[in-house]
Amino acid sequence: MDLKPSALALVTLGAILTTSSLQAAVAGTNSRKTLIQSSRAVSDSYILGPGDKLQIELLGIPDLSGIFSIGPDGTVYLPRLRALYVEGLTVEELRYFITDQFKTYVKQPQVYVRPVGYRAVRVYVGGEIGRPGYYMLSGSQVLEDELNIEESRLDSRLMDMSLNGIGASRARMRRSASDDVSMLRGRTTAQPNRWPTIFDALRAAQGVTPYSNLSQVQVTRKQPLSAGGGKVRANVDFLKLVSSGDEGVNIRLFDGDVISVARSPQTMRDQLLAASRTNLSPDFVEVFVSGRVKEPGPQSLPQGATLNQAIASAGGPKLLRGGIEFLRFNPDGSTDRRQFSYNPSAGADDYKNPVLMSGDVVRINNSLFSAGVEVFNEITGPAVGIYSVYSLFKP
Repeated sequence: MDLKPSALALVTLGAILTTSSLQAAVAGTNSRKTLIQSSRAVSDSYILGPGDKLQIELLGIPDLSGIFSIGPDGTVYLPRLRALYVEGLTVEELRYFITDQFKTYVKQPQVYVRPVGYRAVRVYVGGEIGRPGYYMLSGSQVLEDELNIEESRLDSRLMDMSLNGIGASRARMRRSASDDVSMLRGRTTAQPNRWPTIFDALRAAQGVTPYSNLSQVQVTRKQPLSAGGGKVRANVDFLKLVSSGDEGVNIRLFDGDVISVARSPQTMRDQLLAASRTNLSPDFVEVFVSGRVKEPGPQSLPQGATLNQAIASAGGPKLLRGGIEFLRFNPDGSTDRRQFSYNPSAGADDYKNPVLMSGDVVRINNSLFSAGVEVFNEITGPAVGIYSVYSLFKP
């Protein structure tokens, strides 16, 4: 599901205009800007960039057609036209642009442009998520029917040239076009035919936390200049995918998208458990349990586990135990520190039995009696050692 105007029943869009200087920098030449303004405004059009691979066909002129890649500088190198700056254009805008450029060499050119390879997209995932940051997502990337089209076009071009008796050029063309098809077919076998989506982005960012509100996931996307530029925002109820498998909310992501997950003031344990039944989040959280437990140390627990489960995983509390100390370092720099008495019957997500996150620390303190015994041992320990040494040398 793309961010289409016809599909805005579950999203709210808001436009943010860019400055005229930014538009001018992206638009390039006057001819390019004119064509952008005249093309059809579509808010969900794919914006081209370095790494995209395009099939560009000039109808009736196979020598000027082929598969071309957009270079790191945002330009595509075409026969006759040489280097053209195309970064930031949609496919339709590029078709208008190339058509206009070919008018110098061809009378009434008819140009067709189709992407056959898509670059990995770079997105930012933020908000209440396991590990916010930038992520590179590679989804699809070459479609099998595009390869078949290219092979058919190659055969047609070779036949035309054979009829015209062009031997050397025919050999060169076979090598060049065959290399294109072989490279694309190699990518097809290496990657599945799919697009990066919100699910992929959240999974790359290590999934949700107990406070993630998946019913309020916001996606911010750059618009093509033909649609007015700027950005659009969409609010997506992604919980529908986790709870009922509604794939319709799993929006395809484009390069430069920003995904933000809202924070809930309360723990969303039911949502966390639902997410744990998918591969959205890591299967386990890592916490540290110390103090008066039988097996202190790091504990690996399933998502949604509570403090009491962590103590049980550490072998349970020892006798003569004291109160519980719970410590959590929040992503915003604050610290959640709690001290309370041990209550093995406390319900999940009770103040005395919180749902755990990776990095949490649980400590069972000493009771007054056990603390007194420890102090006594610390005081008497050196004296006992000295007496033992004296006994060894006593005649």
